[in-house]
Amino acid sequence: MSAQPVHHPQAPPAPAAGAKLRSRIAAHEAADRWLPAFERDWGAALEESRQTFDLTALHEVVREWQGRLDTAPAVAALIASGFEDTDSVALEDIIGARR
Repeated sequence: MSAQPVHHPQAPPAPAAGAKLRSRIAAHEAADRWLPAFERDWGAALEESRQTFDLTALHEVVREWQGRLDTAPAVAALIASGFEDTDSVALEDIIGARR
């Protein structure tokens, strides 16, 4: 029996992936909310990469935001379908009312 790694590292994004991703976010209908959040995440990852000489943080930001953009149509469709979440429990019922 041979030991195989459980986690296979993903290939790093292309060098221009951040710029292309920013363009996709800017074209999205939620750009007014998402663009400042992306720029905050990108800036923090860029600073971390400058300090550590490691691009992992930048790669993670690209993958996270690509996932958000790729799933946004499905989320919008779910919301538009009138998805009912009435089976949830109010937080006040669990921890009590605030005084």
